[in-house]
Amino acid sequence: MPTLTVTNWFGDLVSHPSIIVEANSTEDVVAILKDAAKYPSPVRAVGSNHSTARCGTADGGTLLKMSNMNKILSITADTVTAQAGALYIDIAQELEKRGLQFNVNTEIGNLSAGSAACSGTKDASMPGEYGQVGSYVTGVKMVLPSGDLLEVNESQPELLQQVRSSYGTFGIITEATFRVRPMQPMAVYHETYTVEDFIQKLPDLFALGESMMYYVFPFQNLITVEFRKYNPGASGSPNRVIWPLRNYLWGSAGPAFCRQVEAEISDPTIRYGVIDGFCAMWRFKLTNLIRSDNTIAAEQMIRYPSPSNDSRYTFSFWAFPEARFPSVLAGYVQFSQNYYKQKGYRSNMLSVGYRVTKDQESLLSYSYDGNAMTVDPVSTANPGWDGFLEAYNELCSGQGGIPLLNQTAAVTGAQTQKALGDRWKTFANARKTYDPNNRLLNDFFRGLLSL
Repeated sequence: MPTLTVTNWFGDLVSHPSIIVEANSTEDVVAILKDAAKYPSPVRAVGSNHSTARCGTADGGTLLKMSNMNKILSITADTVTAQAGALYIDIAQELEKRGLQFNVNTEIGNLSAGSAACSGTKDASMPGEYGQVGSYVTGVKMVLPSGDLLEVNESQPELLQQVRSSYGTFGIITEATFRVRPMQPMAVYHETYTVEDFIQKLPDLFALGESMMYYVFPFQNLITVEFRKYNPGASGSPNRVIWPLRNYLWGSAGPAFCRQVEAEISDPTIRYGVIDGFCAMWRFKLTNLIRSDNTIAAEQMIRYPSPSNDSRYTFSFWAFPEARFPSVLAGYVQFSQNYYKQKGYRSNMLSVGYRVTKDQESLLSYSYDGNAMTVDPVSTANPGWDGFLEAYNELCSGQGGIPLLNQTAAVTGAQTQKALGDRWKTFANARKTYDPNNRLLNDFFRGLLSL
């Protein structure tokens, strides 16, 4: 059987499935999983395929596209149920019409409901809330590798906790239910610090009780923090300008500009001088323009173009215990500078990160043991990016970091096992229970599990 070529959204991860099939119904998924002769293993389901790790690859097997199963099935006062292929941003816009919103309004609006229900995500936690979309999943319907149907809800808390981080290795999710909340005005503002000043002020910043997402500029030794909080007393109409402006600069103009500079300026001193100048403009706009007492939380989401274009970018991810973050951040800045001096490589974009509260709703949660803060390099994958990520992974693993299996590029089995410990063993045993014949197990997860 001839193999096909498929890439992830960014285009850097290549998969060669034997067959690609689009699911239009639960019955289609059942038929595919039951017919191993026509639809060989591994079977991997994908939505928009935005993962930066190889979790969705299906080399030699069956790539199951879920995008056609995109209906919103029901909306109540506190929940929304959608088919697995429905996009998060589309659901959010329907919720807004009813005065509702998601608890976590994550940036990548192309996130599909099925992926959100069983994979890791990231967003800075709002005060008193979680920062991972799956933590608000209250139930799923899935097709097991045998073709049998399984429904999991909050009456099965241990199983639901496992499913929330199963990455499609237990079964193929066909619909998911999320807890939602009434819309509230959200305030946002930005402040820029030197890295040393930020580290010194961290206890005071934590005491503010506000959400913290941050942009790290390792070569300027600066960090710009985005503070958010709900502001129910806000007056007037919401500001509907600042989030589209932020999203345009961050999700479109910024990556396209950095990619062009990388391609057209050969001298690295001039090239990165231009990029650093762009970053200075970016910090100015964040601190002076992206601030308001009244915004709509869901407008943080970005609908990325499909297929991707020259504005595409990629990233990686590690999370660290909050108490250790000062040394981690200082070490990352130093690492980035030293790597450039020694190897001649630096990312052509900035880095970002999030403060995420303790969260045990998902078995493989990166903030399972306490509040966490992340370091996420971002790039257009300029030459040298892959080698940088390998060194970055070694640094983060050595600092006690925890990966996110769909967003930590090139993570190894040893690094995963070190980070997740007994929880990884629990996951491995649960996976075998639901998929004893490895129908859904691709080479990526096989390697992480050392099978």
